[in-house]
Amino acid sequence: MIEVRALRGAALEAALDHVAALRIAVFRDWPYLYDGTLDYERAYLATYRDNPGALLVGAFDGDRLVGASTSTLMEDHAAEFAAPFAARGMALETILYGAESVLLPEYRGIGLGHRFIDLREDHARAMGRSHVAFCSVQRPADHPAKPANARTNDAFWRGRGYEPLPGVVAAFAWKDLGDAAETVKPLQFWMRQL
Repeated sequence: MIEVRALRGAALEAALDHVAALRIAVFRDWPYLYDGTLDYERAYLATYRDNPGALLVGAFDGDRLVGASTSTLMEDHAAEFAAPFAARGMALETILYGAESVLLPEYRGIGLGHRFIDLREDHARAMGRSHVAFCSVQRPADHPAKPANARTNDAFWRGRGYEPLPGVVAAFAWKDLGDAAETVKPLQFWMRQL
């Protein structure tokens, strides 16, 4: 039985290195190809520890953290993610940003993604938000690292009521596996009105 729960205070603090390791492991795979470091992850995740509008959800198999989902108020996250909304005159204070959901492969397909979204949407309502948005990296169809069996989560997201926002694309840099430096990638936003 997998337990999914919001983490706060000491429980959140105790889970941060485990969440960092999950992010590094899951985002290493297609389509993110992220070459992450624990130091970067610790600094990034501290924003969830220190922000009362943020949400960190953990999925536990016994004591082992096997998945995590984070969210924050759009205006509190990195400017690169808020900029495409602001440029279109969309009110940032109405949006909860679903920063990521990461889950080890062996725990996928058993409903945990639905639970993450349910808790994210509950948090958005509690924060007085009318919309939830997240983004997904866009890679070329002929990218050399794309696995032959690659598939997207588009059907899952649409099934939950999310749709891509035409022209609402963030630009964010990270270092890909095998690269010497960071490069900027486009990330397509999806959104749902609650």
